[in-house]
Amino acid sequence: MRHARRTARRITRLAAVGGLLCGSLLVTRAIANEPGASGPPVPVGERLVAQLGAARTAGSWLGADGRTVVAVTDAGAAADVRRAGARAEVVRHSMRDLRSAAETLRAAPRVSGTAWSMDYGSNEVVVRADSTVSANDWSRLAGVARTIGTSVRMERTRGTFTTRVDGASPIFASDGRCSAGFDVTDGRDAFLLTAGHCGPVGTTWFARPGDATALGTTVRGTFPGNDFSLVRYGDGVPRSRSDVVAIGGGRGVRITGAADPVVGQRVFRSGSTTGLHSGRVTGLNATVNYPEGTVTGLVQTTVCAEPGDSGGPLFADGLALGLTSGGNGNCDAGGTTFFQPVEAAMTALGVHLAGTSGDDGPGTGAGSGQARPGGDVAPSAPPADSEAGAPGGGGTDTGVGTGTNMGGATGTASGTGTASGPDTGTSNTASGTGPVAAISRVVDTRSVGPGLLVIGGSLIALVAARSMRSSRRRRGAW
Repeated sequence: MRHARRTARRITRLAAVGGLLCGSLLVTRAIANEPGASGPPVPVGERLVAQLGAARTAGSWLGADGRTVVAVTDAGAAADVRRAGARAEVVRHSMRDLRSAAETLRAAPRVSGTAWSMDYGSNEVVVRADSTVSANDWSRLAGVARTIGTSVRMERTRGTFTTRVDGASPIFASDGRCSAGFDVTDGRDAFLLTAGHCGPVGTTWFARPGDATALGTTVRGTFPGNDFSLVRYGDGVPRSRSDVVAIGGGRGVRITGAADPVVGQRVFRSGSTTGLHSGRVTGLNATVNYPEGTVTGLVQTTVCAEPGDSGGPLFADGLALGLTSGGNGNCDAGGTTFFQPVEAAMTALGVHLAGTSGDDGPGTGAGSGQARPGGDVAPSAPPADSEAGAPGGGGTDTGVGTGTNMGGATGTASGTGTASGPDTGTSNTASGTGPVAAISRVVDTRSVGPGLLVIGGSLIALVAARSMRSSRRRRGAW
């Protein structure tokens, strides 16, 4: 009998220790799952380009099969790339050559209606001229290209390169209309990040024409050169959790961080005029000579856009990528659209995305300056498989939120929508402020709760086993 009791006590102690280990693992895993805690990993292509240098590489991109491709200039670099698990493509011109070509083009007399970017796949700087470029200007620019050599290719394109201010838009100023981009904060105040060409410093924005209460005022920005601006929300604008961008139809995508796009990556753009559309990144560090001035460092894509979409968000996999700047074409015939990289804009302005850093103070705005959507698209899943962005399969969710309705209208937005992609299991209620919301964003409460229960039960079992042993000792049974 005594042996049986000892065996039972050993089993109890072992089970309790095992429970402590399992409970600790659950809690640790939950805390480790904090969204955006460590930021997105550096893509393997970007890492290899940085390691090998601009003289031995010429950019990287995602191939049609999703595998990383790195352009290299020698066999040794190709071997290093293959050892890292990527595919190597030996090319003639290095990144140093391409950058030199771009600098020569930039130093030439400016021609409005032209743009150029580095095409890593063809190993060239591609210069495009729209329909407004005269034959004389085209000839002059072609002469500059010939002096550079084979690293430059000239192309004519349809339409005109313009910014996208005019047209239906959810944020209104006296001299233009734009789309809201991402909500950001400096840790104290709430701001809306949008395109710089939408309006200079001092521009007052309204949710609707004729509104008595302003949505906010532009306090910082730059255009041309770059294309971003910062709108400080007005004191009378109620705001809620701001980590969602609206994609139309009462749906939204939760933004968990920011990153720089990769050539070949599939991306999504949401705008007030044309809604949600998708395409691919085709170039980085693009230069566009708009009629108003030259903007550099842009992301070139095949996503369409139209007037009124300016400032709208570019995103993928739950990550903020850019702000709509301008382009040519439309969403019927297609075209090229350029975006201001969002990380560069936030760094220059000294702000970060609101709602992704656990900041629940008064500086938290409404996602993308738009209504809190009904259904949330999982951050890791694309909103849709179609170019028009029609939502795919998913559960039906109902969301109710108080915030800035469609780019600024103050009030309560409620809607029932279909969540595209897998169910994230998160609540669609907009009241995501206060300490409870902060904790829920820092840890996965679905893992913390069971983990703490297991730990508590294990501690009780250990105490009980200890008490039983002490009691037996006092009675002389041990």
